[in-house]
Amino acid sequence: MRPFAALALAALFVSPSLAAQPTPVSAPIREVAYTVTFTRATAAARQFAVEMRFDAERGAPVLLSLPVWTPGAYEVTNFARWVVGFEVVDAEGRAVPWDKLDPDTWRIRPAAAGRITVRFRYLANKLDTSEAWTTGDLGFFNGTNLLMYPEGRSTDWASTLTVVTEAGWKVATGMESAGAPRTYRAASYHELLDAPMMIGAFDLDSATVAGKPFRLATYPAGSLAGAARDTVWSALKRMVPPQAAVFGETPWAHYTLLQVATPEFGGASGLEHANSHLDVVALQAVGNPFLHSLYSHEIFHAWNVKRLRPRDLVPYRYDRWQPTTLLWVSEGITDYYADIMLARGGVGDSTDFMAAVVDKMEQTAQSPVTALEDASLSAYLLPEDGSRGVYYPKGALAGFALDILVRDASDNRAGLDDVMRSLYEQTYRKGAGFSDEQWWAAVARAAGPTASRLAGFRDRYVDGREAFPWTEWLPLAGFAIRVDSIREPRLGVLTRGDSTGIRVEEVTPGGAAAQAGVRPGDMLAVVGDIPVADGTFGGRFRVKYRDVPAGTLLPLVVRRDGNDVRLEMPLTFGVRTVTRLTADANASPKTQRIRAGILHGTTGR
Repeated sequence: MRPFAALALAALFVSPSLAAQPTPVSAPIREVAYTVTFTRATAAARQFAVEMRFDAERGAPVLLSLPVWTPGAYEVTNFARWVVGFEVVDAEGRAVPWDKLDPDTWRIRPAAAGRITVRFRYLANKLDTSEAWTTGDLGFFNGTNLLMYPEGRSTDWASTLTVVTEAGWKVATGMESAGAPRTYRAASYHELLDAPMMIGAFDLDSATVAGKPFRLATYPAGSLAGAARDTVWSALKRMVPPQAAVFGETPWAHYTLLQVATPEFGGASGLEHANSHLDVVALQAVGNPFLHSLYSHEIFHAWNVKRLRPRDLVPYRYDRWQPTTLLWVSEGITDYYADIMLARGGVGDSTDFMAAVVDKMEQTAQSPVTALEDASLSAYLLPEDGSRGVYYPKGALAGFALDILVRDASDNRAGLDDVMRSLYEQTYRKGAGFSDEQWWAAVARAAGPTASRLAGFRDRYVDGREAFPWTEWLPLAGFAIRVDSIREPRLGVLTRGDSTGIRVEEVTPGGAAAQAGVRPGDMLAVVGDIPVADGTFGGRFRVKYRDVPAGTLLPLVVRRDGNDVRLEMPLTFGVRTVTRLTADANASPKTQRIRAGILHGTTGR
């Protein structure tokens, strides 16, 4: 999962003592089938109607549970809290007794063998990629939200899922068709849960990407159309082949990208699955090239975490959290590849990649000093000390550093790609996850016996909290850090954009806007001679007036209480420090090869 500026959502937690209790075991069930209904009527109630049917054995309690979390979203969410109207009937329509065994488990007591039907409604108003959400003409859900399983039993049972919806609405999912209209099949419970579903009125088309069918479903209809949609398709066709090249295969028969855009959401967030992913983004973000990095991140997860994943996450458990010290590999190194794949595929260039590295350096610097292993272990807690999610940017930087150091030690004969590929072959191909020891052994093999700079890397920079020595590492790959001080005009306000325009949230005391009489709540209309229509006005203001003498009075128009108020603002300057990662023009032939190898995914002298 990759959140950019996702909404903060409350989570309920299972205590470690509760999670440690013995798992109860349900009686076996067979011939499992689900039906999910989403119509205009259920949309108005912001609900899905769910039905589960199965064959039960005589006199044996059936224990049905909902998962407490969704893989990829490392937080305990307890989806059972959204269930309402739970009922159970037998094949004759007679009520079957039930009670709650624990907070997320329903104990059903059939009187005889036969077909049992469970029905309930699911409240779906949480706008998050791991949750279920509805609006007037769209609903999406993850299998973890709605689809119950027999507690304590094997997950290797097949099922079908049928969608009931309006005649003119579409269904998009990575699930396989079962042949009948709007009916899908899964070979196991894991497979059933690993394909979110979008139902409603949206755009859906397909193309061939990396030699396989690829579907793009976007809501609302028309939100990503014309040239903007063509640009997204072009980016997808460029970024996926270099990802497949790392592992030597495109592992899906088909892939589905689901995107929901709404003004209710601030930022962008995605959640990965084996052959699909779901993105929820702000409506104003649609078509912005920064989303290419989100797409790249979630698609790369199809290899790194959905297939190649830490031993702690194999197999997935749905009744408790599964902490791991290796989340920095699953999420952080995926984030490194998300950006480098855009460069390798020609979606962006080396300048974009270097800017992304600096951004991650700045994010890490703004977080408390935290060991990557500690940040990984703390993920489920959603820590409030400022370290939440630091394994994304800091883990990406660790991946970049390891790529440099492995290539340096091996004289560019190997890189991080070789580490990922070897683990993929040695663990995922054999149905296993990788351990911490296997990860570092793969790094050592790729680097070779002369990798002196890698000695102590884990202890100092992953389990330890030492700062990354970039001035030592970057020259090994022909990169250099440059720090510039830029004198630029400052308006002295914090603003927020909404449907009515650009609103002033805070005014810096003593700043230019404060001297002009700007107040919190004012809507900016004109700054100097620049009309304020969107959030880009700040950049245009800085460029327009950077060479104008300080103290020059500029006109400023704000809307206050429905009226235009004309003010005068003295031009004020400040100094901003800018860090840039650059290609070193004086790099040696070896370091130039390493830099090219990182940017293009190549090895060799």
